[in-house]
Amino acid sequence: MTENPDASKLSLNDVRRLLKLERQTASSFADFLSMEPLTDFEQQELLLIENLFWRHLEAGKVSAKMVKFLVLAPLMRLTGFFDVPVVLTMEDSIPIEVEDKDTLIKGRLDILAVNQPDAEIATTQFWILVVEAKNSALDSWAGLPQLLTYAYKSLQQQSSVWGLTTNGESYRFVRVTRGNPCTYQILPEVNLIDRERSLLLAQVLKAICKLQNVQLQLA
Repeated sequence: MTENPDASKLSLNDVRRLLKLERQTASSFADFLSMEPLTDFEQQELLLIENLFWRHLEAGKVSAKMVKFLVLAPLMRLTGFFDVPVVLTMEDSIPIEVEDKDTLIKGRLDILAVNQPDAEIATTQFWILVVEAKNSALDSWAGLPQLLTYAYKSLQQQSSVWGLTTNGESYRFVRVTRGNPCTYQILPEVNLIDRERSLLLAQVLKAICKLQNVQLQLA
């Protein structure tokens, strides 16, 4: 009998049970990425993004759509995702299915895609999932099972894939790797409000952007 769970309702236990995706001990960003110092201009721009987000967070509610508009779009521009040869495209909400043996996981993504011109969802190398920030009550961890499910689909076409789940303030990067079993590693949390960790956030995004043929899906 085939299971048909909703990707947005999965737990980490579900991910392990249904997709056989196992967690490995976390490593440091430096084990996978070559990071460069930020310029003075980049640091100033980052501070503007921080201050703008904080002003809205103080008002009590920052929706997922506002996180994309206020934080992620400026961060992506700052860290190179808007530059050639990366191509920015907009997609409407589209269905996605992840199938493994007797499991068919379904979900829908409201996607902002940053891809090479002929890229497909299945070959995406970097997924971003946004969860709403309401008085900081909803942690970025909340989106991890759903993010891992989408990233798992990309392992059909490549050996590893990066993912990021965020509520605008807290950022959790994961690296998912194909194998027997497939595994994921959760990297140390970075945070837009904490100055030192916000600098690391921008450095990590820049380094991922420079990966060969980077492609991004923002859910």
